[in-house]
Amino acid sequence: MRAGFREYAEKVKLKELFAKLGAAEPETLAKTAEYFTTKEATKRDSIVVNYFGKEGINRIVDAVASCLVSPPKLPRKPSILDVGAGSGFFTVRIADKIHATLPEASFYAMDITPAMLISLAEKKAGITPFIGIAENIKGSVKEAPRRFKIPSRFDAVFSTLMLHHSADPEKVFQSLATVLKKSGKAVIVDLCEHEFEEFRTVMGDVHLGFKSEDIGKMARERFSWVEVDKIPGARCESSGRSAEIFVASMRSSP
Repeated sequence: MRAGFREYAEKVKLKELFAKLGAAEPETLAKTAEYFTTKEATKRDSIVVNYFGKEGINRIVDAVASCLVSPPKLPRKPSILDVGAGSGFFTVRIADKIHATLPEASFYAMDITPAMLISLAEKKAGITPFIGIAENIKGSVKEAPRRFKIPSRFDAVFSTLMLHHSADPEKVFQSLATVLKKSGKAVIVDLCEHEFEEFRTVMGDVHLGFKSEDIGKMARERFSWVEVDKIPGARCESSGRSAEIFVASMRSSP
């Protein structure tokens, strides 16, 4: 585990941090993080497999990796951030894919839940974790310990199945754009719009997925190039319900 990460993660005062980062309801957000700390972190990976299946997981990983390595090329030593990384289930797999062609890529992972990131750090995948909120990535980087050496801007940022948990998706898009370098890439994978209210209670979802046109609108207000497509063969299944998944690929201005 990266030196001192567990100590940092266990000592950070979540409510105070989230308030400083401008979270709409810092106390509620802190309680959510603490809930997942005690209830879910140790079994998160198996939960993800149950939701998406091995084939679905592979399709999601391939979709994100394909967007990241597609033209224009990333630099030889890119800095890449996963926003809402959780236990790093997708982070590690996507990093492995990218390292096959860009072995010197540096990966970072941000999440609101300390225990999830401790789980990621214990995987010893060479990924640097830090605590923060998706609506204010720039501020989250500033609040992270300097010894972690997290860059202020990234060549690429991706987020996998986090957006439907966000209280303010529009702020997330703005936040992603703020920390990208010129000609940087952003990739978001999430659920297509559905009507399964039970996803709110079973999975803690805030939004019942998104319409592709709404995702496109939010993205085009902040990025110079946007493409939104469904991922064939990838679905989220829970309580006998099944929701399709989209991938949104974006680029910042040169």
